[in-house]
Amino acid sequence: MLASLRREWRLLRGRAWDLAMITWVPALALMLLVWIFSAGLPQRLPIAVWDQDQSSLSRQLTRMLEATPGLTVQSQVLNASEAQWALQSLSAFAVVEIPPGFSRSIKQGHSSNVALLHNAQLVTHSSLIQRDLRQVVGTLSAGIEMQSLAKRGTPHQVLEVRMEPVRTNLVSLFNISNNYEQFLAAALIPALLHVLAMTAGAWSVGRELRDRTLGMWAQEVSGGRSAGWITMTNALAGKLVLPWASLTLCGLAALLWITAGRGWVVPGHLYWVAMGLAALVGLSLAIGACLAALTLSLRMALSGAALLSAPAFAFSGVGFPLLAMPDSARSWALSMPFTHYARLQIEQLQMGAPAVQSMPILGGLVLATLGFAILAAAGLWRGLKQPHQWGKR
Repeated sequence: MLASLRREWRLLRGRAWDLAMITWVPALALMLLVWIFSAGLPQRLPIAVWDQDQSSLSRQLTRMLEATPGLTVQSQVLNASEAQWALQSLSAFAVVEIPPGFSRSIKQGHSSNVALLHNAQLVTHSSLIQRDLRQVVGTLSAGIEMQSLAKRGTPHQVLEVRMEPVRTNLVSLFNISNNYEQFLAAALIPALLHVLAMTAGAWSVGRELRDRTLGMWAQEVSGGRSAGWITMTNALAGKLVLPWASLTLCGLAALLWITAGRGWVVPGHLYWVAMGLAALVGLSLAIGACLAALTLSLRMALSGAALLSAPAFAFSGVGFPLLAMPDSARSWALSMPFTHYARLQIEQLQMGAPAVQSMPILGGLVLATLGFAILAAAGLWRGLKQPHQWGKR
């Protein structure tokens, strides 16, 4: 294993881009990811107001929209063409349309509608703007009704009960502030490492096949003797230990920054997350190496790594509920290692689950790593007997 480690280090020092893909490129990508979500909560989303009433009440509604932390009134449009242009040019994510006669209808005791023109394709923007608009319009409506009842002599204590006879008590157990950094950035960091690690595993083994150096590697690590599959298992471990250590350290640094560095109190056990991340990176490297060893082709290994790792986040249950997926999609999701790691991370970083609850997941990741490493070593041992297969792209 040490001989393989020394050989891999010599190769990496002589190939700057191979070294970059397991060192500063992942670190830079993770820094960019952390910076993107550093705001935590999306605020001051630009909207436009189409005020066709031009009354004191419509201007009050516009001021309330501007005062909402999540919104900012970017512009006032005068007609439908300007509203359409604002939406299509993305200078505003939504247009609030106040109809003519808005104030007069309310003063006459009739209801009036405020329309929200928004692009539902932008799911996050759209849902946040809808939520804030409902709150603003609800507050304005309640204020109007309370003023009307107060003028009729209704006591203040009765007003509160009459305006809201049934109240909803929403209790957020985890991620109370709906912080995107806590649930999305924290999940994307290991997802990115999963892709990079599986690619690194496929590349590390696949380049030996591409360059026709598989026999030289086996001879060097076995001291000139015939290499068996146990020898190849140790050699594979030595080859993958450098990318494993580098990618794991990058991931741990990013997770530590968005938790301890950002003042986030972790309710669970951070060391369980660290061990889970190390196991995920190890398993990803082993799967990538296994693909290269079984196909004896770098191109096929990289294609398989992309097929397995790229959609892993989409199937993990973080963005779309796992239980809402069709049976076939759910089966595919549960076969992906990232799905199980994502559950471990959410349990520990956000839910404060007992460590015993996450122990089977960690054990499963470790056992799967050993299984794929042995399978990869067996594939390499078989490949040593097929030199005519070497040199494939």
